[in-house]
Amino acid sequence: MGTSYQKGWVEVRGKKWYGFYRRTILDPETNTAKTVKMPVILGLKSAMSKFQAREKLAQEITRTTGQIAEDGQIKNGTVTFGWFARNRYLPLKEADWREETAKVKKLIITADLIVPFEDVRLEKFDKYILQNHLNQLAKTHSKDRVVQMRSYMRAIFAEAVDQDYLDKDPAHLVKVPANLRAVDKTVLTWDQLRAALDKLLEKNLRDWLLLMLDMSNALRPGEVVALRWQSLLVEPLLLDITETYYRGKVRPYGKTKRSTSQVPICEDLIKKLLEWQEHLKGKRKDISPKAFIFGGRFGGPLDPSNFRKRVLHKLAEELELPKLTFQVIRRTIATLAQKMGSSKDVQGFMRHETTDTTENIYQQILLPSVRTTLDAIHAELSKKEGQAPPPDPEPPLAPSAVATQDARKDDAAVMPVARADGIAVDREAKPAKPVRGVVLEFAPKLPTTRRKEVLLNA
Repeated sequence: MGTSYQKGWVEVRGKKWYGFYRRTILDPETNTAKTVKMPVILGLKSAMSKFQAREKLAQEITRTTGQIAEDGQIKNGTVTFGWFARNRYLPLKEADWREETAKVKKLIITADLIVPFEDVRLEKFDKYILQNHLNQLAKTHSKDRVVQMRSYMRAIFAEAVDQDYLDKDPAHLVKVPANLRAVDKTVLTWDQLRAALDKLLEKNLRDWLLLMLDMSNALRPGEVVALRWQSLLVEPLLLDITETYYRGKVRPYGKTKRSTSQVPICEDLIKKLLEWQEHLKGKRKDISPKAFIFGGRFGGPLDPSNFRKRVLHKLAEELELPKLTFQVIRRTIATLAQKMGSSKDVQGFMRHETTDTTENIYQQILLPSVRTTLDAIHAELSKKEGQAPPPDPEPPLAPSAVATQDARKDDAAVMPVARADGIAVDREAKPAKPVRGVVLEFAPKLPTTRRKEVLLNA
């Protein structure tokens, strides 16, 4: 477009100076360029002359249509989206991303935002264009991907406003589309997990151990393959997670701050790992402290992607499971553990930053628990008016009361009891039920005849 040399015009409306100039924008209805008149409030008539108003309008026109940057590029809306994203946004964000993360982020931003809007000038964007693009992405991309693109879209245009390339942020009110593709929430059962382990035990001991360790401790794939023998703390029964494996590199950090920490491990599983160590020793494999527990062919850690395709996908096919991946295993363990501990306990071994991640992302609804709750509600609603509630279970007797009751039983075994009709009853043949609520301490204070009557009635 280049620098605009129009001067525009000014006029008084009420008590203020107004300036006007023409600008080319993209019509959202026809998707074609059109020229519109842009009004600008310049200031109070009492505070500036007409000459000063013209000067201020000229500055505004230059600022919005043709300011020159230090590198010779025309600033504001005259630059393209592709140029701004590559040369002004991404270089700033690289400082916040790790090296491996930056590669992935750049690829998805380029594919979903830069390529579609490569040559579109910043000034031609409006809410309609951006919202429509996000709606189209929602038809073919996952929910997480669409949410990410909305976030990056808003961040790019916010940066454009902050760097004076735009006056107004067109992405500020862009929303995440309501109709998004369903997120995968596959959860397996205990029987399905055990079936996978049993099937794998018949084939490969190393793969069985890796999967058992991954299931029992809900480890991420990059964490379990990066475990070294020095990570196995036998005496305190802990796994010391200090490294992770990602895209061919061993990193001294994890996905989150809590990823690298010491986590408990079952004693039985430690014994099996030590047996695996002895097995490797017999084959003259490296079992030094720095060696990987699940080493690959060339001494490095086993590739999680290879394990997923070679082992997990085949197990899912053989056992007719809906899906079997490391993510499904973590989600399954988090869900099934709901009945085995509190949310904080599950968060602890999952090593999430907050319980919100554990409860709202990983843990899924268990239908048997829902049915139990519904049955309880139905039972309450189905009660008839005046129907007595079921009796509470009797509390257990104290040890002293039990001893007293046993002593009374021993005495009753040798002494027959006379009934009111004079028939003797053998307590040993038919024990009498204990009488509740009768206190007999006052009996000695009564006359002898009355005391015998009370004892016989009891």
